Amino acid sequence: MTQLTVARALISVSDKRDIEILVNQLHQSGVDILSTGGTYKAIEAVGVPVTDVAQYTGFPEIMDGRVKTLHPKVHGGILGRRALDTELMKDHGIAPIDLVVVNLYPFEATIERDDCDRELAIENIDIGGPAMVRSAAKNHGDVLVIVDPDDYVEVADRIATGIIDLSFREKMAAKAFRHTAGYDAAIAGYLSANERFPEVLNLKFELRDAMRYGENPHQQAAFYTEKNPPPGTVAALEQHQGKALSYNNVADTDAAIQCVNVFDDPACVIVKHANPCGVAIADSIGEAYAHAFTTDPTSAFGGIIAFNRPLDMTTMAAVVANQFAEVVVAPSIAPGVIDVAQQRKNLRVLTTGPHENTRRGMEFKRVGGGILVQDADERCLDEAGIRIVTNRSPTDAERRDLDFAWRVAWFVKSNAIVFARAGCTVGVGAGQMSRVISARIAAMKAADEGLAVVESVMASDAFFPFRDGIDAAAEVGISAVIQPGGSVRDDEVIEAANEHGMAMVFTGVRHFRH
Repeated sequence: MTQLTVARALISVSDKRDIEILVNQLHQSGVDILSTGGTYKAIEAVGVPVTDVAQYTGFPEIMDGRVKTLHPKVHGGILGRRALDTELMKDHGIAPIDLVVVNLYPFEATIERDDCDRELAIENIDIGGPAMVRSAAKNHGDVLVIVDPDDYVEVADRIATGIIDLSFREKMAAKAFRHTAGYDAAIAGYLSANERFPEVLNLKFELRDAMRYGENPHQQAAFYTEKNPPPGTVAALEQHQGKALSYNNVADTDAAIQCVNVFDDPACVIVKHANPCGVAIADSIGEAYAHAFTTDPTSAFGGIIAFNRPLDMTTMAAVVANQFAEVVVAPSIAPGVIDVAQQRKNLRVLTTGPHENTRRGMEFKRVGGGILVQDADERCLDEAGIRIVTNRSPTDAERRDLDFAWRVAWFVKSNAIVFARAGCTVGVGAGQMSRVISARIAAMKAADEGLAVVESVMASDAFFPFRDGIDAAAEVGISAVIQPGGSVRDDEVIEAANEHGMAMVFTGVRHFRH
């Protein structure tokens, strides 16, 4: 059967949003409606005739509603194949059910509640709902299944016009199976919460945007997000101006947001190709931007600019006057910012809402034939593990800069070297096979922009395997170093720092970022 004629519908929904749109059209089209519990009352309140499922089956709801639709007259009506089972259905008094509209108990919303305990969570595991959804989706050759209120308008239009073709039913069946699969994944995740790495990894993300292409034009790409992404993250962004975001824009914006949010002071982070190229903290984000841009205006061209405070018109005007940027992102924007930004109509202006200190959970990396899973790197420093290992302790100013440089190095690709002074990056060396080469690149970048390295500090994301990295830093005027330590040649590295009169701090924490 290509087109489906709907004579009988079963509706049982937890999310009763817009239900009147659908039931009014069903009534106008002469469709008999079956329903249960709260949905029955909601339909009745609209003024549309409805039959209670218990009356239809002749069997009451029992066990506090745990058993109400698990009955042959319900599932036989849904699963019955019109070409094969019609006579059997008649023999048993089973009427065909052509439309099933079901969405499930709000399990995920329930477990997010502050007052949710295990008993409440278990009671919000839907059994009859998924059974009906899966039955209808399996039999989509003869039945239409709807799980999303956002589809009611289209379904109502199709019922009015009689155009309920197989391709639409197949599309809705696929959506239904995704709905139940995600639901089961959420339950499995809750019940296995104490298992860091479960036997089977179920991931649930929802499509936000299909993109023009991926990292390169020949690659297709899309952006998926968690159902309720936390504020302050790239998945929570709202776009106020500019072209559609690209795959690379999202990846780089995420890097910029993560980095800028680790600072308590007003901060600006400029990212280019996933690496911070200019970072600064100051008394205002306008001042922070000026310092961050000065660090490396060459790399800042076409970069992503992130702030951790609301974006004001003056700072936006400075960005527009100074450089071409792909994205500017902040927690919020002041009135008038978009008027200023329109001078560069393609500039993407984004807001994410205020950052919350929510844990990022697990990180995933696709490899051939599998996926790597690890805890997100959320451990900046272990205060108890910090050691001053040189004869000279860092000054108060050096301590502040060491902390700043370490936070920046946390987000630079390995091998990472960061030079910093007075709350501003001076040079950044990233993604090199040799740590010494990264240090030379940081010095080179500083020299190219006319920035003095003397009395700057240096952060390294991992230990120095030889003293040559310290010698190279001393040559350009680095006064203090922060690094994890842990090399078999730590004594040699410490001796080099002492020879140059440098202060050195070991963190005991490594921050590789590949």
